[in-house]
Amino acid sequence: MKKTFSLLHPKINVDRRVEAIKHEIKKYQTRERKKPLPAEADFWGFDCRFGNTEADAVDIHVAEINKKIDAIHAQGLTSFYLEVMAVPQQRTARPVEDPLDDDSNDIAEDEDIENN
Repeated sequence: MKKTFSLLHPKINVDRRVEAIKHEIKKYQTRERKKPLPAEADFWGFDCRFGNTEADAVDIHVAEINKKIDAIHAQGLTSFYLEVMAVPQQRTARPVEDPLDDDSNDIAEDEDIENN
């Protein structure tokens, strides 16, 4: 989705228009997540760009979209550009924590000192 959204509408209140835009974006993400994944991918991620115009757009995280829309609304601007592209991604393994880690031993020693 590459689109310039306008907050102005002759019959719809600006607050209601903002909520409609957020809903449209959420609907797009849901629709993209339902598509079949390639064999090497685990989930659909999203590459997002946001700005006042297409030329000014910068990369943002998908979780920041609503915050950015609210900021545009608070500034009183009438339009913004949003690009959301679904990208197949693969999960990365978390590092395994060693149960005999030095930090955990320090905590146990502190508890022994407090008990005595």
